[in-house]
Amino acid sequence: MSIRRTTRSRKVMAVASMAAALALTVTGCGGDDGDPKSVESSTSAEPAEADGEPNPGTAAGDEADPNAKLAEIKGEVGLVLVVQEVKRDSGGFVTVSGEIKNTGDQPRSMNGMEGAESSVVAQNPNSVAGATLIDKAGKKRYYVLRDTDNRCLCTTAMTNVPAGGATPVFMQFPAPPSTTTEVDFTLPSFATASLKISG
Repeated sequence: MSIRRTTRSRKVMAVASMAAALALTVTGCGGDDGDPKSVESSTSAEPAEADGEPNPGTAAGDEADPNAKLAEIKGEVGLVLVVQEVKRDSGGFVTVSGEIKNTGDQPRSMNGMEGAESSVVAQNPNSVAGATLIDKAGKKRYYVLRDTDNRCLCTTAMTNVPAGGATPVFMQFPAPPSTTTEVDFTLPSFATASLKISG
C-alpha cells in the first residue's frame, strides 16, 4: 500500500514540477518592454533542434521569391547577400530572407557571420546570428531572436559555398513599431544596407 502511495506521490510531484517549469518558460517569453537590452534577450517561440541542426519548421511564412531583389549587399572575398524579402509577420516578427552568393572563383567559408557574443557563437556555428536591424528613428537595435539556450531563429550550419554557388538564408527579429517602415540591416563582414519592411 505504501509503495503505491509513494509511486503516486512521485508522479504528482513530477507533473507539478513540469507545470512550474512551463509557467516559467512562458513568463520568460514576454514581449519587449521598451528597454533596448530586452531585445537582445528575446526568445523564440519555436526553439531549434537540440542537436544543433537547423529546425526546418522555423522559417516563417512562405519562401521568398528567388527572383526578387530588394538589396544586394557586398561582403568580403566575393560574397554577396541578395535580400529578397523583409516582411512583417502577424506574430510580431520581421523576417529577412535572401541568399548569399559566392561571386569569386574559389569556395568560400560561411563562418564569421555569427557575431561577437561568445555564447551565441558557440550555439550557432556557421550561421547568420550576428545580423541586426537598426531603427534609426526609434534609436533602437534589434538582434536575431534566440531561445533560452542562445540558439538563433536563423539559418545555421551553413556549408562552404562553391564558386558561383549560393545558399539561402533567413533571419527573424522582433518587429519594430508599425510606424517604422525602413531599417538599417547589418551582418558581420557585409556592408550596411537600408531595407524597407513590407506587410
